[in-house]
Order: sequence, then structure tokens, then C-alpha cells
Amino acid sequence: MIISISRRGDIPRFQFEWFLERLADGFVDTVNPFNRNQVKRVSLLPDYAQVLVFWTRDPSVLLVHGKTLENMGYKWYCMTTLTGYPFSLETNPPDKALVLRALRELSGRFGSGRVFWRYDPVILSSVTARDFHLDNFRKLSQALKGAVTKVIISVYDEYPRAARRMARLEERGGFALLPMRDAALCFLPEVRELLRELSGIAREVGMSMQCCAEKEDLGGLGISGGACIDRGFIREQWGIEVSGRAKQREHCRCAPSIDIGTYGTCQAGCAYCYAR
Repeated sequence: MIISISRRGDIPRFQFEWFLERLADGFVDTVNPFNRNQVKRVSLLPDYAQVLVFWTRDPSVLLVHGKTLENMGYKWYCMTTLTGYPFSLETNPPDKALVLRALRELSGRFGSGRVFWRYDPVILSSVTARDFHLDNFRKLSQALKGAVTKVIISVYDEYPRAARRMARLEERGGFALLPMRDAALCFLPEVRELLRELSGIAREVGMSMQCCAEKEDLGGLGISGGACIDRGFIREQWGIEVSGRAKQREHCRCAPSIDIGTYGTCQAGCAYCYAR
């Protein structure tokens, strides 16, 4: 089984000691986020937890513990969200320079194939308009050239709580969310053009771009549809066959996994996050 750590909160950044304690115990109890009375015990022994997939904004802890995890028999890879957005959207980000350095060091130690960059979600707003994204993404791409071979993007979805936070930002003034989809929930032409430009910047530094759980075919923009928990990558990397499909968002292509996180535990304070 693949263990996801975690879509629901940033365990590597904020709860890694807890995670190490769970590894020592050999199991973790997870609560169904939609039914708090349902508790499931999940084995964390290497024979069951075939691959650990870390989701984080700061992968620095894996520089300290990555080799130890391998010596314990675990296989793992890491997806790091790095957007460089303004404080209004991200109130508690890690230091960008430290994250960039950690990604480069992780790539050098464990291979660029196991280090994924997420520029996610792409938000068009008065403070993150087209020119902001082009400049910001180019700088981040250049800083990660040679260390990262794949960047994963998605476009902001208005989950109810995130939508309420965005509305409060607009009420305070100085921020306005710009339209990104039409009435049929398809990307507006200016969004498609921005995505095409971003994929071109990625190609210039040797990165492929992949979209996450988008219904539209973006192949014509140079963006492939793919999975974050990718059965093909896992088979290629470790020879492990994973069957089935995750039962998450409609257009998610991920292989099945068990997420051991808890909603509401992340302290990053991102206005747009569905997990808050």
C-alpha cells in the first residue's frame, strides 16, 4: 500500500516527530474526516507501507531523515509546493531560499526523479496576475534547473471554505480574485494562454509540466495529464505494481493510497487551501 503523508496537512513541516513516533510504533490510527466515529488502524511496517509519499512546503526534514528511512526499508519520494505568493495568500510560508536549497540537495542525494515541484494552485488575482506568474515562475524554474525534472500545476478551485476566505480578502480591499473559468467550468482563454507560457518556461530549463486533476485536455499547451501518486513512476523506480484508482476528485489519476493526515492541522495559513 502507498502511504500519503499528507494531502490533509503538512506533516513533514509541522508534525514530523509525531510521524517518527508512529513509525516506531509500526502503525497509525486514522480518522475518517467525514465520520469521526470511523477509526482505521494502518500498518506502517515496511512490508505493508511499500511507498511513502510526502507532501510539504518544506522538505528540509528529509535531508536529515531520508537516508534513515531508506535504511529502515522504506521507499519514498517527495512533492514540494513552492509558489512564492504574496503574504495575503500565504501567511506562514517557509523561507523560500531554504526550500530551494533543500530541493537541490535532495535531488543531489537521492536523484531528481524523486523530487517533484508543485506550482499549485495557479491563481489569477490582482496581486498574482499574468506578469507576476511569468516573472515568479521563471525565477523559481531557473533556481531549480537541473534539480527538478517535473513541475505539477493545477488551477485554483473554489472549495467553499477557501471561497469564503477569498471573499474576506476582497472585503478588506487591495485584493481581487480574477475570473478563471467560464459558466461551463472551462478555462478562459487568458488562463489557457498563461498555462501555455508557463509550460514553455518549464521546457526551457528541462522540466516537463503535468496538470493535477484537471478535466480539460491541456496537451496542446505542452502540459500532460498525470498522477501525483503515479503508478508508472513507482513501477519504474522500484518495480512495484500498483493497481486500481484513487477515489478522490473526479479527474484525479492517482493510484490508491491511504492518507494519514488530519484536516485543520496545517499551520501554513494559505487562504486558498481546501484542507484548512
